[in-house]
Amino acid sequence: MKTLNYKTDLCVVGGGLAGLCCAVAAARHGIKTVLVQDRPVLGGNASEEVRMWICGAHGKDNRETGIIEEIILENFYYNKQLKYPLWDSVLYGKAMAEHNLTLLLNSSCLDAQMDGNRIVSIKAWQSNAETFHTIEAKYFADCSGDSVLAPLSGAEFMYGREAKSDFNETIPPDAADKKTMGMSCMFQIRETDHKVEFIPPSWAYTYETDADLPYKEHPMDTNFWWIELGGEWDCIHDTDRCRDELLKIAYGVWDHMKNHGNHGADNWELEWIGFLPGKRESRRYVGKYIITQNDVEAEGRFDDLIAYGGWTMDDHFPSGFYYNDGPPNIFHPAPSPWGIPLRSLISSNISNLVFAGRNISVTHAALSSSRVMATCAILGQAIGTAVAMAVNENCVVEDIDIKKLQQQLMQDDCYLPWQEREVSKITKSAVCSADIVRNGKDRGEVNCWIGKDGDSIEYSFAQTTYVNKIRLVFDSNLNRNYNNMPCRYKLNEQDFKLPDTLIKDYRIDIIFADGSAESINVCDNHQRLVYHSIAENVKKIIFTPLATQGCSEYRVFDFELI
Repeated sequence: MKTLNYKTDLCVVGGGLAGLCCAVAAARHGIKTVLVQDRPVLGGNASEEVRMWICGAHGKDNRETGIIEEIILENFYYNKQLKYPLWDSVLYGKAMAEHNLTLLLNSSCLDAQMDGNRIVSIKAWQSNAETFHTIEAKYFADCSGDSVLAPLSGAEFMYGREAKSDFNETIPPDAADKKTMGMSCMFQIRETDHKVEFIPPSWAYTYETDADLPYKEHPMDTNFWWIELGGEWDCIHDTDRCRDELLKIAYGVWDHMKNHGNHGADNWELEWIGFLPGKRESRRYVGKYIITQNDVEAEGRFDDLIAYGGWTMDDHFPSGFYYNDGPPNIFHPAPSPWGIPLRSLISSNISNLVFAGRNISVTHAALSSSRVMATCAILGQAIGTAVAMAVNENCVVEDIDIKKLQQQLMQDDCYLPWQEREVSKITKSAVCSADIVRNGKDRGEVNCWIGKDGDSIEYSFAQTTYVNKIRLVFDSNLNRNYNNMPCRYKLNEQDFKLPDTLIKDYRIDIIFADGSAESINVCDNHQRLVYHSIAENVKKIIFTPLATQGCSEYRVFDFELI
């Protein structure tokens, strides 16, 4: 056996979207980071191993941006055929691009060394390389979903459903229990141009009529999320037991679609079925603050908010597939957006432990809204940025300047409701031909400059002024009605693509005091947030859009000089 040792600023455990965004954000802000993932791929429930599409906040202009939007747009650019192995490559590439980030795949965390209430190091076993990895870090971020560091470190955590009286909530049962929402094995289907036969395995269940699937709607465009079990078992230790039962159900449901009744499935084939269940709930940490149903309903207007939710409080019955007294879940109303505070991402009793994802400090009721993956992703970016700030400023994470953190997150294109992003002083000091692009608001139709062919935006100065960078935010259509990947593959797929509204080609002309000029010419842009380094004394800067991804008009939210 081999042992490798690391000494780093931040160790992130868990490579789902929360962990990936946490690690990338921390690395980009200058601290050494190690990301430990127990699977061969990144993405968690979004990966090819589970294949759940990315959901987030409801409502106009509420789509999550920042690193998660960057990843999704990159996928549409590089993975036009929407193949899951290529999606996994996009996620992998995002981690590998960061020189401050060390990625350890196939590595399961199995031990933690403590010094009082502080984690000194963790040990991970990389089975395919027969290697132990020992990682010593200033901070540990548990983004594993299952809160794997909780039993190893003695961190306080919750499991199951609280009683109504515990937090004065209405959603929980009268008495507390150890039941949770369950887990699902997804499957994917593909349309062909001919009839396809399906023979189920002998061990699959049989559902001969729709009456055998009460309250379980199964049109061809669903992702069969209701094939769910485990909430009445142990959602950590009974995972394999759940998988075995879920596979029998999943094959039986597809057999029903193909061979029992007319479901329009004749030309469809079963392309893939997941052997790794996607989890909704297990351990939740106890943080400096526990978010409740009441906080969600009151919009979470915390002074230290660093992210937001906006999914309904979507509470699934613990018996899952075997709940037959009505629909398998209840959508309790929730505002969109509602704020999530930094305090709920910091352990209550372990001094250097933070967390992001579905394991943050929330009650079961609040979890039913905060658990979806786009929310988890922006939580990861927020805590990764917060830890980087704490390390760089040599302070503890709960003592960082929250206003400074909020400004940095918004600068990195993370929307924070009820917060105003500060525009740079040099941007304010310049004469601008389109004031709308310097109002500090990077979403919403009323904040968008709209141009046509031949239009441009110009900044000019009374005297030469030093400009370090240019910040641009384009319109990636935050109200598009499709997710990162499909749940099924139609014969002719047209919906999933780079948003037409994105500016594809543009030119930036930089005019110096003597009248000379330089130009930055960009072709084939596919991102919403773009920076350009200038580091020059300039007299004028002119932005000219030249082409979009298909839209007839040019749309810009921010054109800022830094």
